[in-house]
Amino acid sequence: MSNEETRRGTVAPSTWVGLALAVLAIAFVVQNQAAVRIQLFWMHVSAPMWLVLLIIFAVGWAVGALVRRRRLRR
Repeated sequence: MSNEETRRGTVAPSTWVGLALAVLAIAFVVQNQAAVRIQLFWMHVSAPMWLVLLIIFAVGWAVGALVRRRRLRR
């Protein structure tokens, strides 16, 4: 038996992890649909909590990427 034949029926662990994370993300969105009011200086915004947290995550990721890029240039 070749290596390809033994792996035909199996699913890679990374696929299971990705599927589990997708299920958790969907559950998170479903459970956090309530609107929250955000006040920053003079601005007032109402949005679903999951969207606010997604935006905060994206901003944090972008800041981290920019800091890392600057460190790599040195």
